[in-house]
Amino acid sequence: MRASMPDTPRLILVAVAWPYANSPLHMGQVAGAYLPADIFARYHRMRGDRVLMVSGSDSHGTPVTVRAEAEGTTPEAVFQRFHRTFLETFEGMGISFDLFTTTDTPNHHAVTQDMFLRLREQGFIYEAEQTLLFDPKAGRFLPDRYVEGTCPFCGDPGARGDQCDNCGRTMDALELKDPRSRLSDATPEPRQSTHFFLKLSAFNERLREWVEPQAHWRPAVKNFTLGMLREGLHDRAITRDLTWGIPIPLPGYDDKRIYVWFEAVIGYLSAAKEWSSIQGTPEAWRDWWENPEARGYYFQGKDNVPFHTLIWPAMLMGYGGLNLPYDVPANQYVTMSGSKASSSRNWAVWMPDYVSRHDPDPLRYVLTAIMPETSDSDFTWAEYVRRNNDELVARWGNLVNRVLTMTRRNFEDRVPEPPATLAPESQAMLAAVDAAFADVGGHIEAVQLRSALGAAMGVAQLANRYLDERAPWVAVRSDREHAAETLYVAINVVSGLATLLQPFLPFTSREAWAFCGNAGDIQAAGWARSTVAAGTPLPEPHPLYKKLDDALVDDEESRLGR
Repeated sequence: MRASMPDTPRLILVAVAWPYANSPLHMGQVAGAYLPADIFARYHRMRGDRVLMVSGSDSHGTPVTVRAEAEGTTPEAVFQRFHRTFLETFEGMGISFDLFTTTDTPNHHAVTQDMFLRLREQGFIYEAEQTLLFDPKAGRFLPDRYVEGTCPFCGDPGARGDQCDNCGRTMDALELKDPRSRLSDATPEPRQSTHFFLKLSAFNERLREWVEPQAHWRPAVKNFTLGMLREGLHDRAITRDLTWGIPIPLPGYDDKRIYVWFEAVIGYLSAAKEWSSIQGTPEAWRDWWENPEARGYYFQGKDNVPFHTLIWPAMLMGYGGLNLPYDVPANQYVTMSGSKASSSRNWAVWMPDYVSRHDPDPLRYVLTAIMPETSDSDFTWAEYVRRNNDELVARWGNLVNRVLTMTRRNFEDRVPEPPATLAPESQAMLAAVDAAFADVGGHIEAVQLRSALGAAMGVAQLANRYLDERAPWVAVRSDREHAAETLYVAINVVSGLATLLQPFLPFTSREAWAFCGNAGDIQAAGWARSTVAAGTPLPEPHPLYKKLDDALVDDEESRLGR
């Protein structure tokens, strides 16, 4: 059985959050955006769809300049250093970007400046005086992230001047209560400065009409967005008094730059154009951005929802002729042993450290199993060890190993010949794995990845039950045909399960698939069970996963906050 491909390949843009290049990635970021995007993209590629998965390092964010000043180096040196760690993390975890670029490329500068000028020509960008906070000790205006204080909405004392991570609300730094400068700890003073504004207020009704029918959006995303629209959108300044960033494409503004919140979201478009140029097909990006049949999925954490359901769509509406997001499947947070990840307290599982010491697929599995799709989830090392040992090792890895080892030992290293007619339970077992492709695929397409993984692992549980009930290790001594049928079916079930699990567990699934005697690339084989014919030579298998000792829990937990 080969893959059943769509009649016409669908155009799927997988647009993934741009991380600030000021620190390594932590596990919460991987669970929030990068892993779900990768699972989704891998599945659609296997379905035969045309997938473009892009993102990049946010090079101009004020977190980058804050770190550069603290280290006494340049913002460029900081972002380049962390951009390299991002690429290493993605390679180590199997995150399969078509392009992971940066916002400091000439291409991104040009696309951003074009967006700025077009919106200005359309009357959606205007110049006005703005009251900003000025640090009298440092003698400079303060970008939003250089100001901290108490959130006016929820009262959290650690809010920044652009957003409160506690409640997710965006704001103006002037709205903060008890503001303080991160540069000098001084109380900032309000002063006037001339800047350009995006006329968000002009899009309020148009955005509401667009958002309300989105029945496939997650309720939390849709309700949060509609809540902000009911309150009414306010125009927002899109330039700042900075020297690090994208220049304003007009004369007389040498000491100002286009602000990061405006230009970073343009990265999805600029990355598509950059990828097209690299491929030698410079107009190919239009397939994903101008074809009304194309669908763009924006994978984000919940703190980025307003930028992708309100601000970026408004910019696209104002520019004209470009596709709006189809879905913004934003995840909630993953906490670490009961507490939110914190860089300042070193309360995080840093991905470069994880990749250097552990295998990628167990973490991909655990994070998918607890993925925070509708509410916050908590990661503990005890749960990591339990799921690795009880589910990956005992349920799936052991199934693969015992089926193939038993078959090689008793049937001359080849897939045995089944009887002409399979027993009802054997037919039902093969039907179950084949039916799972529609079930698992449907969940992935709805970005319900926990349910998708659960459905695939449910088939593994059925396969173990089938094997236990037919006991080929007993039958092989008295009824070889019975044993041959069982192992033939089991090998074909393992082949199907390897394909079903490939989007989630790309490293070990391709091994399991090859252990069944399949040749070639599992991704290219498509989204259906590859039938393994009788007589196919079987290579010697090895365990897919390592059983973990409980001592790992204490060792890893001791690293948190250290």
